[in-house]
Order: sequence, then structure tokens, then C-alpha cells
Amino acid sequence: MTSDDHISAPTKFAEANGIRYAYRRFGAASGIPLLFLQHWRGGMDHWDPAVTDGLAAGRPVVLFDNAGVAASSGQTPETMEGFADNAAAFAGALGLTQVDVLGFSIGGHAAQALALRHPPLVRRLVIVGSKPRAGVDEGTHPDVLEVGSRHEVPTLEDFLYLFFEPTPSSQAAGRGFWQRRHRRTADVDPPTSQATMKAQIAAILDWGEPRGERYAELKSITQPTLVVNGSHDIMCPTINSYLLAQHIPSAELIIYPDSGHGALFQYAPLFVSQVAQFLDSAVPFQVS
Repeated sequence: MTSDDHISAPTKFAEANGIRYAYRRFGAASGIPLLFLQHWRGGMDHWDPAVTDGLAAGRPVVLFDNAGVAASSGQTPETMEGFADNAAAFAGALGLTQVDVLGFSIGGHAAQALALRHPPLVRRLVIVGSKPRAGVDEGTHPDVLEVGSRHEVPTLEDFLYLFFEPTPSSQAAGRGFWQRRHRRTADVDPPTSQATMKAQIAAILDWGEPRGERYAELKSITQPTLVVNGSHDIMCPTINSYLLAQHIPSAELIIYPDSGHGALFQYAPLFVSQVAQFLDSAVPFQVS
């Protein structure tokens, strides 16, 4: 293990194709690195230390900001394929020839594109709170875009509304997540810009457009895949996780109760345990 963790890992930079990517690497000194791909408007400091440190106990963890996001230079892509190609270029700049990938929300969209466009790079895939290309929008709360973009820097109230259920237990879990994710107080990411937010919205809209037969491309994701979501996701409706698990050939599905988009943070210890079991398993994963 390295001496660094989510709180103390220094921000470093790697350059690829003229873009200077901010990243942090910590956890086990050897093993297949786990590359994290973040949600809309999120940077490295939006991850939950309970998740990143929990998974770092058994493998190297790599967090990074895609082009134009937070501390990284360049222009934020307007397609998920652009996000995926940047992730592959960044991995190459670190000398990584194979990674496991954990993609959350639009990071899950980008993770699918990464597996499709750069299959030798991706060993295993964890897709959380995401949807396939041209997935189901019915069930998306009509206020999602307004709430997600109404503040220059998203607030606790924004996260509680978008990521957690309105039940006392889920809201309490959301407040716990908020406290954990603010434990890092030095060497923090700058907020993502309005330009990045708009580019990511364009990428989300592009991801909503079908290309050929709906869901057909998912059959080409041959990597073992774990799909995770909460029982009532108002940002990426939970039905999309069922669709991903149905159409990706080697996929398993976990749905957590009384939870929404941020289920991985609400159930952090369980999520870490199940993801670690999945990543470490030599045979098809089964939820116990």
C-alpha cells in the first residue's frame, strides 16, 4: 500500500495530445488499477472517500478530471466517445495498458463507450446510475436539469434532491456522504466551469440519440460487467440499469433499496464489498 489515501493523495498531472490531465493515484502498490469516471459537473473531490479508500485497500485507484473539467486543461468533449477517447489517452500517458473501470452517471455512459472503442484497455466494468445510448427517459424528474445547474457550485440541498430519496434514512445517508466528501480541505479541485457543464449537457443529449438498432452495441461489450443502481433513480431512471444488464452479455445487476442516483454512496460499505468481490473474482460474480 502507498501511504496516500483519498484525503492526502497529491494532485499530479499527465499530458496527452496537448491536454494536461489532473489526477490522483493511491491505494495498493500493485494490481490492475481501477479508473474512476465521474458524474455531471463532478471532479475528483466529488467521490466518496468511503468508496475510493475502501476499494483502494485491494488495488491501485486512479481518479482524474477529463478535459476541461476542474483542474484539467483543454476543451470538454460534447460526446461520450470524446470522453472515452480522452480517458484512453490519459491511461496511455500513465503507461497503463489495462484497467478496470468504474463509471458513475455520465461516467457510466463514458465507460460503455470506452469498452466499445478501446476494448483491450478495459478488463472489467462497473456501471453505476447510468443508461445505455438512447435509453429510457420516462421517470426522469422534470426538475433535474434546473436543480443540477441552478448554483455555480452545487449545494448539499441539490445533492440531497438529485442523489437521494426523500426518506429520512436516505436523506441521513446523503448528509453523511456530504460530510465525508468534504474531509479533503487542501489541494482541492476548482469547481467545474459553466462551459464544461454545457458541453456535458450536449454530450448527454447526444447519448440520448439512437445509432442503428437500439441497444445492439451493448452486445459488443464482452467484458464482465457489474451494473448498480438505486431502486428509484430520478436522474437515470432505474429501468436503464435493467436494460444494461439484459443486453450486456456478461452482466450482473445489483439494485439497492430506498435509494436513488447516489446509491453507491448511501450503501458505501456494501457497495465496496460487492465491487471488490466482482473485480477479484475469477468466475462469474454472484450476489450473495
